[in-house]
Amino acid sequence: MNESIERIRRLADLGRADTALVGGKNASLGEMIRNLTQAGIRVPDGFATTADAYREFIAHNDLEVPMTEKLAELAPDQRNLAGIGEAVRAMILDGELQPPLVEEVLAAYRGLPGRRSRRGASVAVRSSATAEDLPEASFAGQLDSFLNVRGEAALLDAIKRCFASLFTDRAIIYRQNNGFEHMQVALSVGVQIMVRADKGGAGVMFSIDTETGFPRSVMIDAAWGLGETVVQGMLEPDRYAVFKPLLNDASLTPIIEKALGAKAQKMVYARGRGDVGEATSRLVKTSRKERDAYVLTEEEILTLARWACAIEDHYGQPMDMEWARDGEDDALYIVQARPETVQSRRERGRFRRYHLKSTGKQLLSGQAIGDAIASGHVCRLGSAAEIDRFKPGSVLVTGNTGPDWVPIMKRAAAIVTEHGGRTSHAAIVSRELGLPAVVGAEGAMSVLKDGAEITVSCAEGATGCVYEGTADFDIEDIDLGSIAQTRTRVMLNLANPAAALQWWQLPADGVGLARMEFIIGNAIQVHPMALLKPEAVTERKALRQIQTLTRGFDDPADYFVDTLARGLARIAAVFHPLPTIVRMSDFKTNEYAELIGGAAFEPDEENPMLGWRGASRYYSAGYREGFALECRAIRQAREELGFTNIVIMIPFCRSPDEADQVLGVLADNGLIRGRDGLEVYVMAELPANVLLATEFAERFDGFSIGSNDLTQLILGVDRDSELLSTVFDERNPAVMKAIAQLLAAARESRTHTGLCGQAPSDHPEFARFLVEHGIDSISVTPDSFVSVKQVVIDIERELDAPGAAADADR
Repeated sequence: MNESIERIRRLADLGRADTALVGGKNASLGEMIRNLTQAGIRVPDGFATTADAYREFIAHNDLEVPMTEKLAELAPDQRNLAGIGEAVRAMILDGELQPPLVEEVLAAYRGLPGRRSRRGASVAVRSSATAEDLPEASFAGQLDSFLNVRGEAALLDAIKRCFASLFTDRAIIYRQNNGFEHMQVALSVGVQIMVRADKGGAGVMFSIDTETGFPRSVMIDAAWGLGETVVQGMLEPDRYAVFKPLLNDASLTPIIEKALGAKAQKMVYARGRGDVGEATSRLVKTSRKERDAYVLTEEEILTLARWACAIEDHYGQPMDMEWARDGEDDALYIVQARPETVQSRRERGRFRRYHLKSTGKQLLSGQAIGDAIASGHVCRLGSAAEIDRFKPGSVLVTGNTGPDWVPIMKRAAAIVTEHGGRTSHAAIVSRELGLPAVVGAEGAMSVLKDGAEITVSCAEGATGCVYEGTADFDIEDIDLGSIAQTRTRVMLNLANPAAALQWWQLPADGVGLARMEFIIGNAIQVHPMALLKPEAVTERKALRQIQTLTRGFDDPADYFVDTLARGLARIAAVFHPLPTIVRMSDFKTNEYAELIGGAAFEPDEENPMLGWRGASRYYSAGYREGFALECRAIRQAREELGFTNIVIMIPFCRSPDEADQVLGVLADNGLIRGRDGLEVYVMAELPANVLLATEFAERFDGFSIGSNDLTQLILGVDRDSELLSTVFDERNPAVMKAIAQLLAAARESRTHTGLCGQAPSDHPEFARFLVEHGIDSISVTPDSFVSVKQVVIDIERELDAPGAAADADR
């Protein structure tokens, strides 16, 4: 044997530069032990065999030629892959570890610190390829690991099995597909003190949002027991998200998502001798207590998030990590860290537009939602209960949608509904998911046949069309960095926290409208009074649903507050520290009644649109306690989570006296206008708000014009009436005169003004009118942001042009 070969390295003596020696995984572990332990990050101690030790093993057993010859027999279509892989692995498993390696491994194993038994320390034995965790390739998941290995014979067996795992079928295919020479890749084996996660918990963590690429959040998944269940996607884990910019303030807990997973099972150590040839772990069912409890405390969530930030800062790039919590000492550990290779490599700063070139026969039309185009096979569903019939990438066709449909909508390529308009559930969700949708497409359920290939186009203006077959279209990518700044702020309307982060790249000036009721209807689902007064709910089904939704909370009311607070915080995080204007709940009584347990607390009104809604609910005996929960959620989001950029907005406020009562209730609940920078706006959506603008301006910091309701009430038109759809128009002279009057009064009182209706998106001339009359901000749906922003840029340039002021005077 060659005595100059370095066969073993302590992890603490390794660093990133040692990838060729011990593979990416082990080099990264050593890097963290050497450089991040002073930051409080714990990494289990251990050692690694080197790539040279693996090559020496191959040479010691004269395997290079027979392995090369066998691998050369792999057919181009890989039909004989299983036999080739099995034969190569058998060669390795039949070989013997060279004596010098055995001697050095056992010496290092005997010297490991920590808890020991008569048979030796319990260790994790993991494979680390020399071509692993490179920017252009990741071998993660291709190689084998062995947990809870105890005893010298079991350790040596595990090392040989790791060597063999370099030639699992999936590893062979991966190398072949990525251009790696089989015999040029070597293997290192990492041996670490085993963290007793079987008695605690474990999971994965990313320093970037893996769905949207949002760089300012840490994502953590957690389950009971060993982390393999999470890594392999075997269960629904808890999920947490932490907003990185606020982590340095020790007084805050900026956890913007905290979702309780089902966690139906966990992986624990199997009872046995610890030999690798036996099963060293097994799956068992979790207890009800475990299923109903979060794996991590808030303190632990924040600790892991801070570690993720420190690791990301050290490596200078987003990272993918695995963590574990020892159930015996309750200590947290990082057990792996590698570069994140999906979102971090995507091109940033670009936006997409669609241009239709040619189509098949037009089958249907309706109102276009979004501006995208998508093709797919029709899947007609009568109810959300048919979710199992829906194939991802299909076009959802149905009568209308509600909160129960969201899981299906997330899997759709496009959406077509027979009913609904621009303010319908289908329209709102489609916009935020970035899906093209055609709503109000009469006859969709009969005209569109299951399985038929169709194209849904929303790229032709206000009318959306459904075409037969697959259309031909172009996609234009826009450089967002080239979009100029404007005096008039262009903001976004957002409602769904789950979809909010996908718009983080848009150069928006904040969130002009965050709809609280959307979070209540979709995430919370329960009427707040039903949580406060469950004795009034008589329907057994509703009581069972409430019990299921509120599991994990000692007080059901806390479920409402916590879910709402984190949902609002997630929206407020997108453009933090720019403002996020949160409209307090604006359900009508019929909509409140549809919430779980809601029927017991809502009257039956003939005209809910003009009934008990908005401000009038907040101070009334029938809802005041429910409003107090909304206020608690706002306080939690601002004071505990740290999102002081949240602005409160009061909808449907009919008079200055009503405004005084609402402001009083807010103050009673700790939300005092002006304290800690809190601003309170009012929706300007009633003629009274315009006529008494000066009086309202004395009580509020800003107006947000709700053009839909304002148009409805000035013209006396039901905005949801299909018969009167041609009459409903925000550009009506009466509506525009009212808006101009409000803007003038607000300018006089130096009160902020904004508009959060659909009109600027649909009508460029309406946007021009607003800018010319000095509105401070326009808030639009994400799909129309770029086009509206460009309109505002063009208008401001025209107004700033030499002679423009003189022309305006003439």
